[in-house]
Amino acid sequence: MGGLYFTFLIALLLSATVEASYCSNEGVQTVRNISELHQDNFGRPGLSHITIAGSLLHGFKEVEVWLQTFAPGAHTPIHRHSCEEVFVVLKGTGTLYLATSSHPKHPGSPQEFPIFSNSTFHIPVNDAHQVWNTNESEDLQVLVIISRPPAKVFTYEDWLMPHTAARLKFPYYWDEKCYQAPPVKDEL
Repeated sequence: MGGLYFTFLIALLLSATVEASYCSNEGVQTVRNISELHQDNFGRPGLSHITIAGSLLHGFKEVEVWLQTFAPGAHTPIHRHSCEEVFVVLKGTGTLYLATSSHPKHPGSPQEFPIFSNSTFHIPVNDAHQVWNTNESEDLQVLVIISRPPAKVFTYEDWLMPHTAARLKFPYYWDEKCYQAPPVKDEL
């Protein structure tokens, strides 16, 4: 019984240490192999997301960098967010849908832009957009840089959904594990 209890305690302490180090920049190597970083789809089939450098994950304050891979047919939801975003297309082809001058009540009709390997594009703060891998046989892989992390993301079911009905997702899926709400101030 004592040996089993001791083993359980060690496993519990190790899992707490791994959890704490996952959300900390302490001990993070200066040079890392991207293929060894945590990768997840966060419940979105066809997506592979890796936070290369993150605010909550690594203590960054001004920028966050992601590597995302979309399988053929995979796409982001229609969304907007509280940050600027720059994409570098590493491989594949797809389509960017961007509502640059959103209607005051809903995103409106988006412009359609072809994206391709070695292209880049940016998304201004709060412009509704969607990225699709429209290639039927090749993955779309992008490097994404965002400002002011962590981002507040508002998602839409379609381009005519009212802004007031958009769903806020904060923290976003890849930030959930490390997000800690700021302490509530006692004004008394």
